[in-house]
Amino acid sequence: MGQITLKNVSKSFGATTIIPDIDLEIEDGEFVVFVGPSGCGKSTLLRLIAGLEDTSGGTILIDGRDVTGEAPAKRKLAMVFQSYALYPHMTVARNIAFPLKMAGESPDVIEKKVADAARVLNLTNYLERRPGQLSGGQRQRVAIGRAIVRQPSAFLFDEPLSNLDAALRGTMRLEISELHNQLKTTMIYVTHDQVEAMTMADKIVVLNAGNIEQVGSPLELYRSPRNLFVAGFIGSPRMNLIEGKTAAEHGAKTVGIRPEHLSVSTTEGAWKATVGVAEHLGSDTFLHVHSDGVGPLTVRADGEIGAHHGDTVWLTPDPSKIHRFGADGIALQ
Repeated sequence: MGQITLKNVSKSFGATTIIPDIDLEIEDGEFVVFVGPSGCGKSTLLRLIAGLEDTSGGTILIDGRDVTGEAPAKRKLAMVFQSYALYPHMTVARNIAFPLKMAGESPDVIEKKVADAARVLNLTNYLERRPGQLSGGQRQRVAIGRAIVRQPSAFLFDEPLSNLDAALRGTMRLEISELHNQLKTTMIYVTHDQVEAMTMADKIVVLNAGNIEQVGSPLELYRSPRNLFVAGFIGSPRMNLIEGKTAAEHGAKTVGIRPEHLSVSTTEGAWKATVGVAEHLGSDTFLHVHSDGVGPLTVRADGEIGAHHGDTVWLTPDPSKIHRFGADGIALQ
């Protein structure tokens, strides 16, 4: 079991409030991602759940049991950090086995659990190597293996892929997602990368200055952001946000349209625009344009489009995909 409940949880350092007051329900077996910009409180919230930070107020329940005042070791949680924190003089097998040895498990149990974890993580052929002989992705898998053998109620990941290059991050995203499918264990994953959040999560928690802005599935947040912060943070490239006359025409202070919801023509359309930078990425081309009376826009176009710097194009937003926001930044119905 791995149901985690936060009731009125807050955290302050002296007079500075980091987490004002949070309520959150994480169901057993869910993959939940905390996402937000640097300094939004996502790692602090994870550390509160882990017991690595004391709460200033509120209650944390794990499977209905109040663990607010309990030490980390008693919460049956396993944490994987950005730093691999492996012992360089130990083999992969001994690194994975270390928490079991410290817990006093028998050699037979340790051997079986290490072998099972290594099989799940494709590390069987590397058990006798030392960390210095492994790639960054393999080292991270060893760190995850050390967590798996403890058979925790939930895994807590604190930006575990930040030290990897782009290709390895993509691979490890898939591996962690597949691991969740195999283990069916609750996972809470912290990242500032909304692409990681969108591709991995069952449920995303968007944080801003310690507050939860919105909770929902990736598609819920993409299709129906509840405010300007979520609209601008979720989606890559980010949503175009437009004010002035164009917004007023739609009865709003601000309107949003995603780059993929703007059609492009060289002959006609709603908004005339001039191409600045064209990023040709193969399957897609991102056009960064300026339209008089509308402002700067990003457009996601077909990869074969022949637009270049200085070209004139015409853009037409999909009327069913326009998001409207009031003066308070909250989405209008």
